[in-house]
Amino acid sequence: MVSKYEIFSTVVSSLYHDIQRIERTEMAKYGLKGPHAQYLVAMVRCPEGVTAAQLSELCDRDKAAVSRALSELEKRGLVIRELANDTAYRALLRLTETGSAAARFVCEKVTQAVDLAGRGLSDEERTLFYSVLHRIGSNLQSIAKDGLPELHKA
Repeated sequence: MVSKYEIFSTVVSSLYHDIQRIERTEMAKYGLKGPHAQYLVAMVRCPEGVTAAQLSELCDRDKAAVSRALSELEKRGLVIRELANDTAYRALLRLTETGSAAARFVCEKVTQAVDLAGRGLSDEERTLFYSVLHRIGSNLQSIAKDGLPELHKA
């Protein structure tokens, strides 16, 4: 018998790997890596600019990974850093024109991928799915932070 845990963990892991594979494939068209997709999409939501720390929080990635990715995006002319108080620390990051074009490409591709992934779902089913997914994510986040409660044996 397959347990709920096995089904849940296998499906979630498979979804994550498929998302990564799609990101890698599509970002390679721009000469970028898969994780860059998430950063570009997040930066589109912040046209006034975003700090590396904020981007780390928005994308739920560690600061070192964000810093490496931003360095690459900056080298490729997709992102520009506006120094705060003449330091790189807390610099405001903005998309360049080329970065905005790349971000629009990524947004179109992720929208297409999500639409295709939800093929056959009604609007109600999609709404319910995202609600349930958000609830499960929130519950898992609490468990990861606080740990599992101790089982009380009678």
